[in-house]
Amino acid sequence: MRILLINDYGTPTGGAEVQFIGLQKELRNRGHDVRLFTSSARPTEVASAADYECFGTTSRFRTLLQTANPWAWQRLRQVLNDFQPNVVHVKIFLTQLSPLILPLLRNIPSLCHVVWYRPVCPTGTKMLPNGTPCQVHYGKACYSNGCLPLHDWAPLMLQMQLWRQWQHVFDLIVANSTTTKHHLLAEGIEPVDIIWNGVTPRTELVPLATRPTAVFAGRLVWEKGIDTLIRAFGEVAQHIPDAQLLIAGEGPEYATLQALIDAQGLHQQISLLGRLSRDDLERAFASAWVQVVPSRWDEPFGIVAAEAAMRGTAVVASNTGGLVEIIQEDHTGYLVPPDNEEKLANALHKLLGSHDQAEQMGRNGHTVAMTNFNEIRNADQFLERYEMLSQKKYTAGIAPKPAR
Repeated sequence: MRILLINDYGTPTGGAEVQFIGLQKELRNRGHDVRLFTSSARPTEVASAADYECFGTTSRFRTLLQTANPWAWQRLRQVLNDFQPNVVHVKIFLTQLSPLILPLLRNIPSLCHVVWYRPVCPTGTKMLPNGTPCQVHYGKACYSNGCLPLHDWAPLMLQMQLWRQWQHVFDLIVANSTTTKHHLLAEGIEPVDIIWNGVTPRTELVPLATRPTAVFAGRLVWEKGIDTLIRAFGEVAQHIPDAQLLIAGEGPEYATLQALIDAQGLHQQISLLGRLSRDDLERAFASAWVQVVPSRWDEPFGIVAAEAAMRGTAVVASNTGGLVEIIQEDHTGYLVPPDNEEKLANALHKLLGSHDQAEQMGRNGHTVAMTNFNEIRNADQFLERYEMLSQKKYTAGIAPKPAR
């Protein structure tokens, strides 16, 4: 089968991109001709995995480009004529490629894979500037609530209008979680199927470190709740002095978080590692006792939680968004209310204070991850949809059930 994957970025710098590149590799290993079309934009200086590229930018002109990218339209038309795919799988396209590419897909079996809230929210978060969930439709409220400045609001409203005008070209919409699906349905986007993200399977687990270790990986932004984690860990450290917290990532909150660590006198127990390569992160986190995902916003899925489970690491996470579909309470980890330092500290204390419990929950998580979040299973599910789409026989499925 000839399969064309389309995504704004081709660099393995985000969870969505890493997962997409993994899907391409798995399908190629099965003998399919799978090619990746992306923009030329690079969030960081990392090589792209794209087979085809069009113009993209991370400059201040990106808002205009993501609204209407004529280079994407022109290049994709050429690629479709030359490659003639049996099916097209579009993932993220509203931050570079723009809705102008959609009319080109109207006569090709196509799938739209939604992994965040961007199709229904110009910021992609469905969160207001004050940190509360947004309960209104996009439109004038995006400007009046302070989510977008006027110079961004106007072009992004046009972008949303173009997307909604052409969304019918997709034969199937796939969401990565029930939470993402609900946001789409609320805006009248249906039918929506659900396929959980897949991560690389592991057959061998690394023994837990001698020192009780908690880890965090992600962008250092307010929405991720890292400041809450640091304060909660400070409480734990009073009872477990040899515990340590490793924080991997970069972002605008770096200086604020470093100041918070210093103010609490935790510089000997908390390390800000900066951005790590995929291999370096896996090595640093392999023997962790618990991975923490203290997000304030509704994570559409929470790929770091699935990766931790596959690694054999217990997880403590906020009981929001797609995270509730990954962590099984008191079996693979704990779910706590976002921004609740006391309950987060209690959950961390349980795991960092008990080697056996952390180890058992990690093993449970690995079993669940091998069943539910294995990239091989993920590829099976998408390949099934591709075949149905190419034969025009697709019927929307239902949400998968967690395995225990």
